[in-house]
Amino acid sequence: MRSTDTRRWELDALRGLMLILMTTTHLPTRYASITGQPLGFVSAAEGFVFLSAYMAGLVYAARGRRDGELAMRRAFWGRAVALYACQIALIGFAFTVIAGLAVAGRQPAVTDLLAFYLAQPLTAMLSAALLLYSPALLDILPIYIVFMVVSPLVIMHGRRGAWGWMLGLSLALWFGAQFGLGPLLHGALQRVVALPVRYQDMGAFEILAWQFLWMLGLWMGATRHEAGQKPMPPIPRWMLLLALFMALLCLVWRHAIGQVPLPGVDAVNRMFDKWTLGPLRLLDFMALLLLALHFGPGLAHRLPRLRALELLGRASLQVFCAHLVMSLVALALLGATTDQRSWWIDTAVLVLGLAGLWATAWATRALERWRRGGAGRVGSAVRVRASGAPR
Repeated sequence: MRSTDTRRWELDALRGLMLILMTTTHLPTRYASITGQPLGFVSAAEGFVFLSAYMAGLVYAARGRRDGELAMRRAFWGRAVALYACQIALIGFAFTVIAGLAVAGRQPAVTDLLAFYLAQPLTAMLSAALLLYSPALLDILPIYIVFMVVSPLVIMHGRRGAWGWMLGLSLALWFGAQFGLGPLLHGALQRVVALPVRYQDMGAFEILAWQFLWMLGLWMGATRHEAGQKPMPPIPRWMLLLALFMALLCLVWRHAIGQVPLPGVDAVNRMFDKWTLGPLRLLDFMALLLLALHFGPGLAHRLPRLRALELLGRASLQVFCAHLVMSLVALALLGATTDQRSWWIDTAVLVLGLAGLWATAWATRALERWRRGGAGRVGSAVRVRASGAPR
């Protein structure tokens, strides 16, 4: 997403912040319990998915209006191909380097994570190539790929007035996911085509639940552009007060009790479940979203540009992949988080991990500038030759 007319620095900065939070959560250090879900019972994943969908709707809907629906489809599908290439590279790295390190070091944190691959390597490799097998940590890009493939069709139908029923269907799928619709469909399909992968090996994220966040962001981004960047209507005061109450309640609750809402009370914990995007978790996210929509524009005008975070957000795909590589390497070498490990080691791992994020983002920006400069030099040379001027 490189459109200069629709790119907004504050959205890039927010995505950069989400990438930092994801890194601190996934690196096996004790800082994960401190920085995880800092705003309540909402993780960086929810914010990252929603923001990515919003920017996709904003940028690609603009391309569809400017260049036509075919150009928009090609842009979406081209991004899906890039995501697939990244997923295959990450899977290959995990199945070779990471698996080798874990087996040699007898590291259960990784051998358990890759248990299906270690038991059935050929089936796992073929299933991973088909996006059926997705080990933990490597299960977010596959759902992004599905979202990217479907999104142009969604936007095209939305522009024809179908947003209402599509959002209703999306909400119904989220509701079904709360009652096991995903495993039910997997079981039905299993009886027809004998899928080689168990449902629990297809990834922790329930795609039928998380698609709702994507649909919501895509709708807001696409219709925002169609509205011509007009100011959004004011949010009712009663709604803001309810959102503030919910956000503050979850914030205090999370930091008073911990990341598990009520230890030992499964019925309540399921309502805040991350993987199925439980009802109370979704309400917490919606409360934070309403507050961000109301107060965000004013803050964006008052705050200085957060260029360090913006840099990360602009290279979000490369930085996301780098954070996964570093997290897997740390798991393979150090194992899971433990109180027996020195705080100095945990601090060093975290500092090196964050430094790796900015190094990746800086290298990505440098490479893009070099490519643009090379393209500019080639174009200048062509124009000179065409004009007959001496070189």
